[in-house]
Amino acid sequence: QVQLVESGGGLVQPGGSLRLSCAASGINFSGNTMYWYRQAPGNQRELVASITPGRSTKYVDSVKGRFTISRDNAKNTVYLQMNSLKPEDTAVYYCKVIEGPTYWGQGTQVTVSF
Repeated sequence: QVQLVESGGGLVQPGGSLRLSCAASGINFSGNTMYWYRQAPGNQRELVASITPGRSTKYVDSVKGRFTISRDNAKNTVYLQMNSLKPEDTAVYYCKVIEGPTYWGQGTQVTVSF
């Protein structure tokens, strides 16, 4: 049974930082590209960042230089370090993996506000 469990969301002031985690089970974690998406109210879900098994990374332009995706294969966990957060980063953040079917986590809320 595949499970993706996100954590680390919360309320943070603009300019602050958060680190999201996504713990995976039931998959060949080290052999898969892992993805972080986000969805703000009224918006489509968008790809934020991805990391390949070889640790190559990609980012949406709006987060380049502020967010960093990383992975710990020993812990089957992917991270999203988010710095210099802006109100427009407010969204539910999801991790995703494709191993045959596509699997999503339940999401973690990130709110950037005073």
